[in-house]
Amino acid sequence: MYILGDVGNTDTKLFLVNSRNKILKKKTFTTKNISLKKLSIIFKYLVVDFNNIKKILFCSVVPDSFKIIKNFLSKKTQIKCYEVKSLNLRSLLKIQVNYHQVGSDRIVNAISLKNNNDNFIILDFGTATTFDVLIKDTYKGGIIAPGIKLSLNTLTDRASLIPQINLNKIKKVIGVDTISAVRSGFFWGYVGLINNLIDLIKKETGKSFKIVFTGGLSNLFKNSIKAKVKYNKEITVKGLIKISKLIK
Repeated sequence: MYILGDVGNTDTKLFLVNSRNKILKKKTFTTKNISLKKLSIIFKYLVVDFNNIKKILFCSVVPDSFKIIKNFLSKKTQIKCYEVKSLNLRSLLKIQVNYHQVGSDRIVNAISLKNNNDNFIILDFGTATTFDVLIKDTYKGGIIAPGIKLSLNTLTDRASLIPQINLNKIKKVIGVDTISAVRSGFFWGYVGLINNLIDLIKKETGKSFKIVFTGGLSNLFKNSIKAKVKYNKEITVKGLIKISKLIK
């Protein structure tokens, strides 16, 4: 059995995976205010027999939260808890960016899709909206744009006359009240941002790409942009599974 995890700014995902790479169980919880007590409850839910755990691997963009998880696991098992950047990821992927600054989850997603035939633009709708550019076996870099939910929450927190709003797809561009105006601004605004950035990436690289969406509000946008999109909700765990083979 393997324990695999993705510690994100908003959510943390834990996976219990068997040696045949089948995901047996999954648990998602809020990263903020993570504690040893919460982790004890979560691992009880996963029904983990730590005597059967052979590998533990995480990608993390929240070092303090990962440290708490690592400390918890160190009390349960002698198996070393790895963060992906401590491994030789360049043996799996050519990386043409500042390795220390790029989020490990973004590298994991690129490794998940990498092959020697296709080019990918990976859009992850998380705390930030990220675009990652993968040309065959080379991670070229990407773009970090404001996260949709974060931007919406900031707007409603700062503007006293704008209520809390759930984003929905909206047909009309011109809003007739506050809610429809905000929905239009965020929906069509992000459609425009996505279309424009994909076009600019294609122009700058001179390449064609397969477009992959993951995370958060992917389903809201996947049928509304110009390019054909594939949705992949398991991209990160599949990348972690690939990387876990580096652990001997």
